[in-house]
Amino acid sequence: MKVAIVKYNAGNIYSVVHALKRLGVEPILTDDAAQLRSADKVLFPGQGEASQAMGYLREHGLDEVIRSLTQPVLGICIGQQLMCRHSEEGNTDCLGIFPVDVLRFRPQRQEEKVPHMGWNQLKMDNGQWTTDNGHLETDNGHLEMDNGQWTARPEGTLDPSRMDNELFGGMKNNAYVYFVHSFYVPVCEFTTAVTNYIVPFSAALHKDNFYATQFHPEKSGAVGEEILRKFLEL
Repeated sequence: MKVAIVKYNAGNIYSVVHALKRLGVEPILTDDAAQLRSADKVLFPGQGEASQAMGYLREHGLDEVIRSLTQPVLGICIGQQLMCRHSEEGNTDCLGIFPVDVLRFRPQRQEEKVPHMGWNQLKMDNGQWTTDNGHLETDNGHLEMDNGQWTARPEGTLDPSRMDNELFGGMKNNAYVYFVHSFYVPVCEFTTAVTNYIVPFSAALHKDNFYATQFHPEKSGAVGEEILRKFLEL
C-alpha cells in the first residue's frame, strides 16, 4: 500500500510519519502531484498559519491537486481547517472541500485559554450532542436541548448516521484525544465527532472520500493509533 503525506510549509509533519511507521507503513512525504494522485491513501497534516499555508499550496498547485483526489484523504489539525471554505485566520479562502467557515475561539471566562491545548473528549452519541445546557448555533440552523441532549432543529441539520462512520465505528464515547489549536470548525452537517471547549466544535469531519480531524491522532495514544489504523484500512 502506497501512503503519501502532503509536503508543504507546515509543522508537525514528522510526528505523523513516525506514527505511520509504528503501524508498519513507510509513507512518502511529497509535494509531487503524480505521487499524490497515485497513492492509495493521502494524509494532509500539519500545524501552522492558514494564509501562509494556503499561499504555499496555491503557489505549488497543491490546492487543485488535493481537491481532485479520489482516494481516501485525511486532514489533521490545520489540514482539517484548510479543507474548509474560509478561515478567520488571516481572512483566508481555503480549499472549500467542506462548505463551512473556520472561526477563532473567543474566550468568555478567564479559565478559557487559547490555544486549546491538551486532552479533551470526543462526543459520539448517536447523532445527539451531550453537553451542559443552552443553545448551539450551526451553519444551517441550530441545536436545541431535549432532555439534556442536543438534537437537530430544523429536522436534518445533523445526520445521526454520520456519528458512527468508518474512523469511529465501535469506539467508546468520551474517548480522550489531543488538541492544539486556536481556531475551530463549527458543528455542521459533515461533523462526525464533537468536542466541547468554549463552544462545541467539530472534532472530526467526513464528506465523500475526505476525512478530517481537528485533534492529532498521531499524539493521541491508543485511541489515535486505532483511528489511523481504520483510515489505512478504508
